[in-house]
Amino acid sequence: MPTTPPAEPAAPDAAPADFARDCERLGLAADARLGLAVSGGADSLALLLLAHDAMPARIAVGSVDHGLRPEAAAECALVADLCARLGIPHETLRIAPVAGGNLQARARDGRYRALGEWAMRTGCAAIATAHHADDQAETILMRLARGSATRGLAAIRPVADVPGHRGLPLIRPLLSWRSNELRAVVRSAGIAPVEDPSNEDERFLRVRVRKWLKGAPVGIEPERLARSARFLAEDAAALNWAADRQIETRVSWGQDSATYRPIAPRAIRLRIVAIIVEQLSSEGDARGDKLAHLVDELEAGRTATLRGVRCEPGEDGWHFTKAPPRRDYNSP
Repeated sequence: MPTTPPAEPAAPDAAPADFARDCERLGLAADARLGLAVSGGADSLALLLLAHDAMPARIAVGSVDHGLRPEAAAECALVADLCARLGIPHETLRIAPVAGGNLQARARDGRYRALGEWAMRTGCAAIATAHHADDQAETILMRLARGSATRGLAAIRPVADVPGHRGLPLIRPLLSWRSNELRAVVRSAGIAPVEDPSNEDERFLRVRVRKWLKGAPVGIEPERLARSARFLAEDAAALNWAADRQIETRVSWGQDSATYRPIAPRAIRLRIVAIIVEQLSSEGDARGDKLAHLVDELEAGRTATLRGVRCEPGEDGWHFTKAPPRRDYNSP
């Protein structure tokens, strides 16, 4: 992968071969079809150009229009036009505008849901996104600010399941690339990328972290932070492996229930409890401070509920059951 200094563009001759090799390293079969998530920004356009050079007959492109900005339709049309010129199948995925708090998280969930459905429908074996080393650095700093544990500090994983689509791989083949290297790829192709105004909106923590990184003291560099994320991901994988071994011998499953007989160190307990709650819950993942508080309560012999799962200590272990539905006092 590219190791050039930030001021230098990636070597154009080696880049496609590096890209193809990294996709295979992340589990993409040599004859598999790859779906690309392309918005029209510099990073995703570079993903498109690199993939076209590396595997032109094996890619398709999906662009998501959230309906949040009037410019989005034109941006998707720009990507569609480029794909038409390159001979790449393209589809614009229009989804309803998200509502409620945490706009970025809701938009992300909607985007992955639409991309996952598109990939399954069009026969893509995996989806690739254009997350890069600068994104990784920003994410790890954001997780540090939120007090995340090892699993959170591993930040953006090179391979994961597409959220909401278990078994459909989401790969990030550009995590060792810098943002300026990707911009150089787009610039060398004579393409003007879309500039999303939300990337300058300091209401978002990621934007504030990005601006801080640009002026950070010497030694705090995205490449080093990204390297730490890789090491933390390896540590997280080892802890997950240990948790899986414990689940085989210390967890008993029932219908909408589980019993865990804890003997492992706390870090393993946290992972096992998270897995159990996520298996039984219909309300999302169990992570962070709320998960730690739940384990505190269980270790103290107290009952607690998390994500719609009732968790109760007993003489033979910790018992987990789906909590009864919340009563709607407005219903007749």
